[in-house]
Amino acid sequence: MGNQFYRESMFTVQNLTCESLVNPLGLAVMNPRFSWHIESDIPGTVQQGYCIELMDEDGLVWNSGEIVSAQSVLADYTGQPLAYATRYTWRVKVCVNDIWSNWSKPAWFETTLEKWEAPFICADDRPEDSYAVVFRREIHAEKPLKSARLYASALGLYEIFIGDKQITDTCFNPGWSAYDFRVLFQTFDVTDMLTSGIHTLTAHVAAGWFKGDLGFEKCRNLYGSTMAFSAHLHLVYTDGSCQTILTGDDWQFCASPIIYSEIYHGETYDARLESPDTWQSARILEPGSRSVEPFDGLPVRRQEVLPPIALFTTPGGDRVLDFGRNITGRVRFSVNGQAADRVKLRHAEVLDHSGNFYTENLRSAKCTDTYILKGGATEVYEPYFTFHGFRYVAVDEYPGEIHPGNFEAVVIHSDMERTGTFACSHPLINQLHSNIVWGWKGNALDIPTDCPQRDERLGWTGDIQIFASTACFLYNTLPFLVKWLHDLRLEQRPDGGVPHVIPDVLKKLNNDSHSACGWGDAAVIVPWTLYECFGDIRVLEDQYDSMCAWISRIHSQASGNIWNTGNHFADWVALDAKEGDYIGATPPDLCATAYYAYSTGLVAKTAEILGRSGDAEQYRKLHADIVTAYQREFFTPSGRLAAQTQTAHILSLVFALTPQAFIPRTIDTLVKLIEQNSGHMVTGFLGTPYFCHALSRNNKLNEAYALLLREDYPSWLYQVTMSATTVWEHLDGIKPDGSMWSANMNSFNHYAYGAVGDWLHKVVAGISPLEAGYKRILIAPQPGGSLTWAQAALKTPYGMVASRWEYTDGSFSLKVTIPANTSAEIVLPDKRRFTVGSGEYTYQ
Repeated sequence: MGNQFYRESMFTVQNLTCESLVNPLGLAVMNPRFSWHIESDIPGTVQQGYCIELMDEDGLVWNSGEIVSAQSVLADYTGQPLAYATRYTWRVKVCVNDIWSNWSKPAWFETTLEKWEAPFICADDRPEDSYAVVFRREIHAEKPLKSARLYASALGLYEIFIGDKQITDTCFNPGWSAYDFRVLFQTFDVTDMLTSGIHTLTAHVAAGWFKGDLGFEKCRNLYGSTMAFSAHLHLVYTDGSCQTILTGDDWQFCASPIIYSEIYHGETYDARLESPDTWQSARILEPGSRSVEPFDGLPVRRQEVLPPIALFTTPGGDRVLDFGRNITGRVRFSVNGQAADRVKLRHAEVLDHSGNFYTENLRSAKCTDTYILKGGATEVYEPYFTFHGFRYVAVDEYPGEIHPGNFEAVVIHSDMERTGTFACSHPLINQLHSNIVWGWKGNALDIPTDCPQRDERLGWTGDIQIFASTACFLYNTLPFLVKWLHDLRLEQRPDGGVPHVIPDVLKKLNNDSHSACGWGDAAVIVPWTLYECFGDIRVLEDQYDSMCAWISRIHSQASGNIWNTGNHFADWVALDAKEGDYIGATPPDLCATAYYAYSTGLVAKTAEILGRSGDAEQYRKLHADIVTAYQREFFTPSGRLAAQTQTAHILSLVFALTPQAFIPRTIDTLVKLIEQNSGHMVTGFLGTPYFCHALSRNNKLNEAYALLLREDYPSWLYQVTMSATTVWEHLDGIKPDGSMWSANMNSFNHYAYGAVGDWLHKVVAGISPLEAGYKRILIAPQPGGSLTWAQAALKTPYGMVASRWEYTDGSFSLKVTIPANTSAEIVLPDKRRFTVGSGEYTYQ
């Protein structure tokens, strides 16, 4: 393949990842795939070939040979089976213009254990208890160590210490999985913590999602009544010998200083109990039928630290710290005092109309942390096994004077890489986008939740289905959502029904409701969105049976291809709902049939991509039949849509369900429906995300911008004018007069309506994929409204793409960056089109 002489070139290979992860430890798959970016000064750079080398400590394991291919994303390992629990190093070189690059800097990955053999150990636990337990064992590192790996799991949540040091900066280990089917274990490198000699390994274990209060029915012990811990410590000495230590009845336990810990309610820590003198022998607990599997998501970490911006006293007398924005996390503080003195903190998202601390929307969640001092030197505390959604913290107890400098808010979420940014000339739109980002961060704590503050915090399928495309622009969500999809597949009913929440705690609460349109469709839409954004065909392969089962389930429930059975949330919390009702005015059977058609069309595309041509033809025919049935059922012969709601028209247009001849009437009616509501939207969860797309795709760009830029209620910017720093569950969570929508269901951190971010990225800034993973890119900004400039940048699987347009003295200009090994279609507002390769371009 051209010149075999290696020389300094104008391109290099950078940003190596394995399974979209940087140097993963404990990789959950044994057939890894490799990705890289090409950094090049050569316009139109296209990779002609690549070569990968894989090494272990003994030398070369695999050389791919010089592969003639442009693939630089998720290239398969094709060598002999890899060894378990082994560190591998790899590097890659590429060929461009018949010239081979130098080898990249090496990256590495480490495979996981072959099987889990460590027993789960437990204490004398009681079902009603919410205290944590400590397990311990002395570890004798007999000789100089070469490496030490600790593999750990729990029925509950754990934090592990060697001596007095935590072994990891991750938290909420090992995450929340579909516990009825699987519990996850994680891998930690503890080599540097185990020098030769005797060490004490201790693990604090709390109820977490496994045993603690969960769901809005105030239930606990949904997965089991006993917390347990399991660990496998593997030591490799420099002389080549090995030692394995497993949990067992030779471990001991005692009560933890964490005397109370619940996800919803908070944590109480008694520092006087940090040095217990009474230990008992642990006992072995059978984990049941659930499997123990390697962690396949992203760990949760502390991401940012925010200082308070104010300390004030409310009219009701509460001393309150304001951290400036609504976040998910907890408060770390320092304190001096005597033994038995207490610090007590309560958390809230907002103040009420009188400026008082408002917690009614938390429902039964207490959201209270208490620390009991041991006395003496300065003490520093941050809770271990709880988190809160908050901006404000009431300091109910604190010895001495409250100094804001002694407090800081710790922002916590899954460790997703930030990939996408957006900004424009309109400050309120910038704040809206910031709210969208913070709303997602606040609800991406191991699973995609609906809210982080009240007694819910569940993995609602509808919310992430709506928001997935926006999330995938903002962050590398691929590993995060793949883990969640694995659990969706496990929790799916035998008839293909999809639970409303994943993991399915509602089933544990004897709530047999499932399979709502737009919610269950997450089984199809989320995998498809991940494929579009990241180019990972394995997601489609892994989820294909689940996707097909969902369509089969709907088909069995539909009558003449109209899905008119079952219970649906439909256009949830739409403003055109009847008084006292959460479901909007758009008929549920219209919503359901629209989603039935949309998901079936996506499964047809998926089957085609996977080479299942027979399936693809079957689903294409079914899709056509559903569309015909929809048009016959919901459109009159003259083209009037039977349901005169905004959402009915939006779904009909965006899901391509409108007869071609009736598209003008449908879009004109949608505009009239906006006018009838004084220029406002009255849509809910199903209509709102697509509203601006429905308009801009049908030559109503001005109307889309007018909707986006409205500042009065109801609108996206209304929340911004009301000082929101995250997206609200309700467009009128706080009403113009300062009163609250309702205490029953009123989250101020609910990302669903933030799905308008997808329109900001794709239409305002103009970046979207033309081919999966952004192998081909569309740059088609559509300026409008009062905006004078807008820009976005996205780190795609191939590298950075950027778009910035602006008007200067009435003249339009566009600057574009296209990453190497991709191409792009550039469409200017005046409809001029250009096809380009990688490089930087300016258009006037």
